[in-house]
Amino acid sequence: MNARTRHTHTSPHSHTHIDDDGVATLTLTGAKSLNIIGTPAVRDLTDAITELRARDDVRVLVLRGAGDKAFIGGADIHEMAELTPDTAKVFIRGLRDLCEAVRAFPTPVIARLSGWCLGGGLEVAAACDLRIADEGARFGMPEVNVGIPSVIHAALLPRLIGVSRATWLVTVGENVDAVTAHSWGLVQKLAPVGGLDEAVDGTARALAALGPDVVRQQKKLLRTWEESPLSEAITESVEAFGHAFSTGEPQKYMTRFKNRKRAGHEGNEEPGETRR
Repeated sequence: MNARTRHTHTSPHSHTHIDDDGVATLTLTGAKSLNIIGTPAVRDLTDAITELRARDDVRVLVLRGAGDKAFIGGADIHEMAELTPDTAKVFIRGLRDLCEAVRAFPTPVIARLSGWCLGGGLEVAAACDLRIADEGARFGMPEVNVGIPSVIHAALLPRLIGVSRATWLVTVGENVDAVTAHSWGLVQKLAPVGGLDEAVDGTARALAALGPDVVRQQKKLLRTWEESPLSEAITESVEAFGHAFSTGEPQKYMTRFKNRKRAGHEGNEEPGETRR
């Protein structure tokens, strides 16, 4: 599907465009060939996400690096080499705020992963909801090799891939290939080399076609499930289910579903049909 671009915004390290389907794409720019992020790039990306968060026409956000050599090749080691204990905290808080802006974004965020995804780049990717990679992508947490621990949103890795695999990544500092990352569950969808844009676009369009309220509700619930005790998460889910019927979306989409069956899809219960 080709959708027209209706909004663009550019800063030194970010380029944003939103098309008529509500698919927003945020590209890291001006950060060398491997998309290395220092404080200026982190600030520009965070500002761009904050701007997009305020828009109610964004259905899904695709986050990517310029070109195909890397999603984000890591944090700027030249900047980090000059840090002191105090300035190191300022630096890492900036990266934390970027990851939190991604994680707290109200609609699904897709990480388009080609080439290298290392260190701070993998932390940003972990903060995304969906990670789609091509078969040539490589992943790693190499911080221990340069004398620093993996921090901030590396804390998501044990939840995503299990404690044992996360321990290997952050302690040994070895890279893993895309097939391994997919088998671990770090990457949810693997595309052939040359097919990444089609895979990302197809997923983004499918999300954009859903009711915007229910998609935002589902993402909010996922965050609740991550952070709350089970009993609280279930209670919140009951409230969310009731609230959904105040949006008009269940009535709209269920009516569409029933009309489609009447128009010629009678027979066996279709996949995805639920009876309550």
